[in-house]
Amino acid sequence: MRILSLQTLRGPNDWSIRRPKLIEMQLDLQAMDEVFSDTIPGFYDGLVAALPSLIDHACSPGYRGGFFERVKDGTLMGHVIEHVALELQSLAGMTVDFGRTRRGAVPGVYRVVFEYQAERAGRYAGRAAFRLVESLIDRGDYPAAELARDLDDLRELWADELLGPTTEALVDEAIARNIPWMELPTRRVVQFGYGVHQKRVQAAQTNHTSMLAIELAGDKESTIRLLRSCGLPVPQGEVVYHIEDLMAAIAAIEFPIVIKPLDGNHGRGITLNITNWRDAEAAYYAAKREAKSGIVMVERFYRGNDYRVLVVDGKVVAVAERVPAHVIGDGRSTVAELVTQTNRDPRRGRGHENMLTRITIDVHSEQVLDQQGYTQDSIPAKGAICYLKATANLSTGGVAIDRTDVIHPENVWIAERAAKTIGLDIAGIDITAPAIDRPLRELDGVIVEVNAAPGLRMHLQPSEGTPRNVAAPILAMLYPDGQPSRIPIVAITGTSHKTLATRLVAHVLRQCQQVVGYTTAEGIFIGDFPVIASHDACQRDRLILQDPTVEAAVFETAIDDILRAGLAYDQCDVGVVLNVADDDPTTDRQMLDEAARVMSVVAEATSPTGFVVLNAEDPHVVAMANRVKATAVYFSTNPWNPVVWSHVRDGGVAAIYEDGDLNLLTQNGVITVEQVTQIPLIWDGSNPAAIAIALAATLTAYVSGMLVPDISTALRTFQAVTPALETAPLSLDTGLDPVQTHAQARQLQRR
Repeated sequence: MRILSLQTLRGPNDWSIRRPKLIEMQLDLQAMDEVFSDTIPGFYDGLVAALPSLIDHACSPGYRGGFFERVKDGTLMGHVIEHVALELQSLAGMTVDFGRTRRGAVPGVYRVVFEYQAERAGRYAGRAAFRLVESLIDRGDYPAAELARDLDDLRELWADELLGPTTEALVDEAIARNIPWMELPTRRVVQFGYGVHQKRVQAAQTNHTSMLAIELAGDKESTIRLLRSCGLPVPQGEVVYHIEDLMAAIAAIEFPIVIKPLDGNHGRGITLNITNWRDAEAAYYAAKREAKSGIVMVERFYRGNDYRVLVVDGKVVAVAERVPAHVIGDGRSTVAELVTQTNRDPRRGRGHENMLTRITIDVHSEQVLDQQGYTQDSIPAKGAICYLKATANLSTGGVAIDRTDVIHPENVWIAERAAKTIGLDIAGIDITAPAIDRPLRELDGVIVEVNAAPGLRMHLQPSEGTPRNVAAPILAMLYPDGQPSRIPIVAITGTSHKTLATRLVAHVLRQCQQVVGYTTAEGIFIGDFPVIASHDACQRDRLILQDPTVEAAVFETAIDDILRAGLAYDQCDVGVVLNVADDDPTTDRQMLDEAARVMSVVAEATSPTGFVVLNAEDPHVVAMANRVKATAVYFSTNPWNPVVWSHVRDGGVAAIYEDGDLNLLTQNGVITVEQVTQIPLIWDGSNPAAIAIALAATLTAYVSGMLVPDISTALRTFQAVTPALETAPLSLDTGLDPVQTHAQARQLQRR
């Protein structure tokens, strides 16, 4: 066997509209073609031994163990590889369950498709599944060490592509609100919405976040001074530029103190509760190493709990008490052993992969232990709390307890004032106080820091207490009620004349004074100007959707565009299918059926509130109406087309050509849009293809909400720069290798 190709589908595709993230593998079974699993000695037993968890795959029988039953009864290797690729990803922690296998156009070649969460991990899973199945064929087993290495590699690839808990929560909330999103190719920036309605985030930093506010929050001295000037409770502190100034600063503040970098983050370089000069000197150098500016801050140490108050758009939305990484003695185990036991908690993982982070012992931990009179080899008494970190960051193993319901109203007022004073749209206010349910002024509590881009994990997944959906107020701030996130999208497909139709529709839409971005086989265009071309249709369309000036988009969508990567968007507002059939009697009917199936992706991906513009003269196109949730409308050069008149009688809308006029048919009667003699594209009305294009564009504009006079003006002013249209033969040349086409696809392989 050999893998011919692996391609990534990133949007609605011919396999699935709802499952856009798929890996498609072109697999040549070679000598294994028509060799079924039940005829391979040891194959079934080897597969069960290697991946016993495949018992949960129901497969076509529809019940637990169904897949193993199929393997035992006999199935082909493409089908087995499909299920193994899914299971490897599942074992690595990724939730995937969709897969299909079909025969390709060439004997022995199969198209194996399976779902992925992380693109690189999905592609790796396909290759690993191939290796595993080959090993079972050749030797009857797959070494456990190889499987363990595969799973480790998959986890690492998945972790590399994870957006992080904050961004993931925002993306999940956007999906719940039907707001489209895409990851931009820079610094983990995510775009919500399309075109002019886009918003961007980088974790909890948004395009609303003021750069001045970020700079202020990053400068702890400036933050404290500004908050103090507004009468907000802040620690007494001094900035130290050189070690020689440290003693004077300590004398002014007095022990106990805190030493930290002036511009640090994530708790790095902070030492708390310093009570002597030796520790102060060591803490100074530790802070200086972490300070980007080399400047250190010395503050009075305030005793109490560590609270994080999250403020979004000027309102407190969540409060968490943070407890530093720690272990609790059992009277028998050393500190190091207790850490190992604590890290066995399934909620703890590497980095941000789980709700809690594993605790690590480093030089800073040893310093914290020393302050408590412990070492790694010490055996704390039963019930004794032994802290491993000075700060309570979750990223270093700390835990969070939700306190949202108990924060005192005065403290809410203080936190909201602090966020507004710094100017942050999303702020994490760090408070030290013995309790949060009483006013800070009564407890000598203080605001110790204001954080830009605060992490959301502690609120989304607290160790104790109620989880808070803090992503919801952030998305509500970015997209208040009634504010759109999408731009109108028109997708045009067919076997001929797509480019000209796309240019005409874009020209018509521009009559509304919109900035229209459109893509064709000729290139990318925004308004009046061309953009540097891309050969990848999906990337061309994404470029338009990413552009912050575009108010409407029109995309030419060829069959091979759909096959190579799927659509670049989750749904369009108007899907246009120009044609499938031709007049050549030698054209393979199965080829036409396959072409129609692929092109129907555009129709099926049209929003339920949108419209599908269909050619009433093409039976393949007409049949697509049965597969869509959008409202179907029809165009025809034949004024007496039965599909059109039946549709109009039922209250539908259509466009026809009759006696030299382009007409719209509605429940209220006939609307004449323009005489063809006034339309340069058509001239004398002798070219049916040109008339059909004009009708499709007219109907598209009308269902998009354009006024008839504006449509008429657009038709009269459009100048085709391509040669005059002639009736073109049907062409289904996809530019792909024969094994990648759908031209002669057969029924699904035995499964």
